[in-house]
Amino acid sequence: MNYSNISELLALRVADAPGKTFLISESDGREWSYAAFREAVRKTGRLLVSRGVAKGDVVSLLLPNSAEYVIAYFACWQIGAVAGPVNSLLKSEEIEWVVNNSEAKLMLTSAEWVEKVPERLLSANAFVLFDDVDAAAGKFGAVVESPDLSADDEAIIIYTSGTTGKPKGCLLTHGNVLANARQIAEWMGFGAEDRLLTVMPLFHMNAVSVTTMTALYAGGSTVIAPKFSASRFWETIEKYNVTSFGSVATMLSILLSEPATGAASIPACRSLRFAMCGSAPVPAKVLTQFEETFGVPVIEGYGLSESTCRSTFNPPDGRRRPGSCGLPIGNEMRVVDDNDVDVADGKLGEIVLRGPNVFKGYFKNEAATAEAFRGGWFHTGDIGYRDADGFYFIADRKSDMIIRGGENIYPREIDDVLYRHPAVEHAAVIGVPDELYGEEVAAFVVLKAGEKASESELVEFCREHLADFKCPKTVRFVDEIPKGPTGKLLKRELSRMFG
Repeated sequence: MNYSNISELLALRVADAPGKTFLISESDGREWSYAAFREAVRKTGRLLVSRGVAKGDVVSLLLPNSAEYVIAYFACWQIGAVAGPVNSLLKSEEIEWVVNNSEAKLMLTSAEWVEKVPERLLSANAFVLFDDVDAAAGKFGAVVESPDLSADDEAIIIYTSGTTGKPKGCLLTHGNVLANARQIAEWMGFGAEDRLLTVMPLFHMNAVSVTTMTALYAGGSTVIAPKFSASRFWETIEKYNVTSFGSVATMLSILLSEPATGAASIPACRSLRFAMCGSAPVPAKVLTQFEETFGVPVIEGYGLSESTCRSTFNPPDGRRRPGSCGLPIGNEMRVVDDNDVDVADGKLGEIVLRGPNVFKGYFKNEAATAEAFRGGWFHTGDIGYRDADGFYFIADRKSDMIIRGGENIYPREIDDVLYRHPAVEHAAVIGVPDELYGEEVAAFVVLKAGEKASESELVEFCREHLADFKCPKTVRFVDEIPKGPTGKLLKRELSRMFG
């Protein structure tokens, strides 16, 4: 069934099963039925409207992983506003850039993170604490009903790193979000009996699409954890009868290394049908060990913020291919050469996408949108191939992006910060293999003549301006940065120097 907007789907779920549990807060055990959840959404929507938020306005969301975060998303959609999730790991200047670039009208945050609210919003009193929602519940008049919203109306603006080093705002529509939820739910066979666990951060589309919207589409339930905790993970699975969860390879590795894991934990997995994993390929050794240890299949997939979240998944029925990110789950995929001509099966090329889950475009960036959609297909920048049976494999990235524990990092952004240090003449950042995180950030630095700086000093300098996950783990001091005849940085040479 096709829905015009997300609130329409929620209304249908309320009509079908008002008393069924939809949302559970893992941290304190609070639960919301479908009907109670909609009432909480309406209450928050009234608060936003009272602060002048209207259809099409962006509301920045800076909240901890919580049931309130999910309510905040739906409150934006209830009144036709655009939810703008903000990565809480970012530093103040990074948050300010994202909020200003999105032209957010208001920020919804919590008391613990008020100090992160950008000055523009503070000075204009353009922020509101989610903590105030209940206290202000009776002050805003009638229940807010959804405005006239179509599937093409924007629902989310989420920032993804660009090759220039500055993030770009991806505009996802109600139709995109609903399409991806439908694609995942149908592919995985989710239904009303399923209960999905969110341990991924809700400022990423993985948590929003794979374990929240998909649960709603399936008529199931979702459990929200404040963060991933290996020591509490299996207890949570058992307590709430979780049937699947979203993850990245790093989480699986940590669960395997947790002392409490092993044969004694396997009974706690009885409700689990499978683990869903994406963002970066799962090393074959980790996948095999996880399945052997816990008896839980790992279903790998592939996608980007620009495709809402998932574009492929391996089949959950056991037909998967080791090392493959699976088959398209309801969108079209091709592998093309530099002239956008299809390459033969088994040959490397760029992966391009087309389908109802592919985003509308980059916010106020027509040039980037036109380049990404040249020829009518979205160019992912990822290099891969398709085998004779249609399974896709990711081989490399056309861009220089680093994926550390599921977080996307662009070296140019870190380069720019290093160049601001008074002792740095030249700098270049690359991703290097890491057993736990998949990749780590390594910096190469040439110091100015007569200047001195230590590795710890430069790392600390980066921490002043960048989220910790973006900061270099190691800094190598070199006499020169290897470049080609056109001045292009030779990444492979740097990789060899690191090794």
